Amino acid sequence: MTEKFPKKIRVAAVRSYPAKGDLDANLERLMEILGQVGRQHPDVVVTPECFLDGYLAFRSDVTRGNMVRWAIDPERSPAARRVAEWARTHRCWVILGCTRRVRGGAANSAVIFDRRGRYVGAYDKVHCRGDDRKFVPGRTLPVFKADFGRFGVMICADRRWPETVRTLALQGALVIFNPTYGQQDEKNSWLVRTRSFESETPIVFTHPGQSLFTDAKGEVLLDERTAESGFSVAEINLGGVRALRANPGSFLNQRRPDAYRL
Repeated sequence: MTEKFPKKIRVAAVRSYPAKGDLDANLERLMEILGQVGRQHPDVVVTPECFLDGYLAFRSDVTRGNMVRWAIDPERSPAARRVAEWARTHRCWVILGCTRRVRGGAANSAVIFDRRGRYVGAYDKVHCRGDDRKFVPGRTLPVFKADFGRFGVMICADRRWPETVRTLALQGALVIFNPTYGQQDEKNSWLVRTRSFESETPIVFTHPGQSLFTDAKGEVLLDERTAESGFSVAEINLGGVRALRANPGSFLNQRRPDAYRL
């Protein structure tokens, strides 16, 4: 029997600048925004990169050695439990940007809670350059199974490498959630649109000052650039993604891996 999935999902992108190093204040701001988001009945909520701790990598007093002071264990953290409870109450997936405790230090992570408020895993930023080298870099590009289909996560600069999106798409990700804190200029818009177009994958770019949603053809679904409202909501047409990829003429179907050799 063919598994049935919804054709569309409603996605909310949190758009707010967090306070540097103030986990309590950032949690309260997030819960305030989630209180408003809940009335929109989203299927998925995504926060910016390292939202919980305010993204401290650029502070000179923060080192690879002490970064763990601001890191959480998503299975034990009181902050994570509050977010998980909201996810359970509102039957909504949550992609939470935070610094996460890992072996050897802390990772720049997106931790994932499902509609039941269960912690289902985390993605750790793979492409850690400059000050991000204070983080323990991720080593894999996993996809996650949801009731609406498979999805992927990439964090900020990960989108600069076409291999990131292509790898997730080839594993069956129908949409990619992109918590970020960095570049948000016109060049970034070209970049996100190109990544969507070349791998036939919608991307939800989630920055404290911009919410940018692109579809599987690289068209802009939403582009809001003020932090005043606190969030943006738009629908992602996953049925359209499936139909596009089912076409023998799609980019993914016409790849020539036999010719891609160095």
